[in-house]
Amino acid sequence: MRLQSGVSVAAFAAAASARSLSDVCTLSNVKSALPANGTLLGINLDSSASIASVVYNATVGGGMDASSTSDSETYNYCNVTLTYTHPGKGDTVVVRYALPEPSDFNKRFYVAGGGGYSLSSDATGGLEYGAVGGASSAGYDALNGVSYDDVVLFGNGSLNWDATYMFGYQALGEMTQLGKYFTKGFYGMNSKSKLYTYYEGCSDGGREGMSQVQRWGDEYDGVITGAPAFRYGQQQTQHIFSSVVEKTLDYYPPPCELAKIVNATIAACDPLDGRTDGVISRTDLCKLNFNMSSIVGEEYYCAAETATSLGFGFSKTKRQAAGSTTSYEPTQSGKVSAEGVAVAQAIYDGLHDSKGERAYLSWQIGSELSDAETEWNNSTQKWELDITSMGGEYVAKFVQLLDLDNLSTLDGVTYDTVVEWMDIAMNRYFDSLQTTIPDLTKFQESGGKLLHYHGESDPSIPAASSVHYWQSVRDIMYPGVSSKESLSKLQDWYQFYLIPGAAHCGTNTLQPGPYPEDNMEIMINWVEKGVKPSRLNATVSSGTYDGETQMLCQWPTRPLWHSNSTFDCVHDKKSIESWTYEFPAFKVPVY
Repeated sequence: MRLQSGVSVAAFAAAASARSLSDVCTLSNVKSALPANGTLLGINLDSSASIASVVYNATVGGGMDASSTSDSETYNYCNVTLTYTHPGKGDTVVVRYALPEPSDFNKRFYVAGGGGYSLSSDATGGLEYGAVGGASSAGYDALNGVSYDDVVLFGNGSLNWDATYMFGYQALGEMTQLGKYFTKGFYGMNSKSKLYTYYEGCSDGGREGMSQVQRWGDEYDGVITGAPAFRYGQQQTQHIFSSVVEKTLDYYPPPCELAKIVNATIAACDPLDGRTDGVISRTDLCKLNFNMSSIVGEEYYCAAETATSLGFGFSKTKRQAAGSTTSYEPTQSGKVSAEGVAVAQAIYDGLHDSKGERAYLSWQIGSELSDAETEWNNSTQKWELDITSMGGEYVAKFVQLLDLDNLSTLDGVTYDTVVEWMDIAMNRYFDSLQTTIPDLTKFQESGGKLLHYHGESDPSIPAASSVHYWQSVRDIMYPGVSSKESLSKLQDWYQFYLIPGAAHCGTNTLQPGPYPEDNMEIMINWVEKGVKPSRLNATVSSGTYDGETQMLCQWPTRPLWHSNSTFDCVHDKKSIESWTYEFPAFKVPVY
């Protein structure tokens, strides 16, 4: 649609918003809004396959981000399906968009992250923000629940590279680029009018967000990423590390013994941050000051139960994931052993090769040791190795290129083997799944804002992983300037927060700490109103301080309580150094 001579943009926008949903949600309007083939390089639309239908009173959850807690509401929207191909490939990619009725449209476009090996299949997440939302099939039927790890191999030894790049970053980038163009035409916006574009997601959804910042930076205005699963070669292989520690040390601790070690560590380190509230707000102080050997000899007891082993290494607060198993656990009692502490300490220390060179970082001390949980064998009456499917599947499928869902054994596997697996994966997927490009100049120069957060006691993706990426961006983008200047420049557009006590993309039953609940509101105010945050709003939802609001410290400052009600954000050089890692086991930089 084109503006007639003499008609102002404001007047046209008012007229457009006055149109009803049924006026705009027509196949003719959809087709008229599509770009001609050749307009968006690499995307050829099949307009004859377009579908449009009005949806009334649809119940939509409170946003795609794990931090969103708003109640479900009902919305009217236009459900549009578009189909395109990559020229010369003969493939088919289906994208779905949910467009709010014109009176609700706030000139926003919203992209939601997925989780595990899945992209989000729900396009309605933006409706509560007055935004158009989208989702993509990625060319392998992701809209119907097909997971990337289901299609990564055509067969043993044969990688599906198209699916890999689509999952890695391409599908969301293309869906966003096409969706923004289409949205403007659908609502009759002037081609130069601003359409604010947002992303939010956690876990692999966080990695997906980072992939967009790194690859499609100028398409986004505001990106919220939680606990990103970037650095796939190291991160996914890391899930096998705990089992290799147990195999190497030849000790398979009862889950109750591991739980006692974790809970005793939390109790001992809780006061180090200045307040005793059940939360280690300073895992760095715990790492620097607590001797885990002091737990040896403490008694533990757990009643018999039927337990769930979470295949993806998530905290027990998360729902059962694909790859998880249910098994019986007998009554467990005894005293914490030196062998049990040695296993826990080796896991927290992180992977080193046989030369003693560090290969990767690990979970913060006090994090739940999910990957280390053993399995009761009723026949042998012993606790035995339980290889988590998250790590085992990744090594089998992505490293060994075998169409298997897990490793059957760790016989012959050493720490050097794990380093080799990481090295193979890092190099193989360097330009697709690693998602560690530290030069974000295009995103920064286009005015983009990045809000990055991570639960400090995440038992799945180590919090130090996010710290390391933040440090890489700072070093690459601001070389040769003072520390103060580089920090000031970075915080203008990229802010990172550690969430005390939090687990993987959510609160932690072991540590009743705060969790952010209104990230999108903060981001919208930053992008659209210029209100730059300096601290992150978070709420405690359980425990002694239930309902307390905490304004969290922006990294690299750390919280230090000086009463039960207030804390300062302090600079602590030794603490920051405890979060800083180099990886000499690899011969190339690991960002």
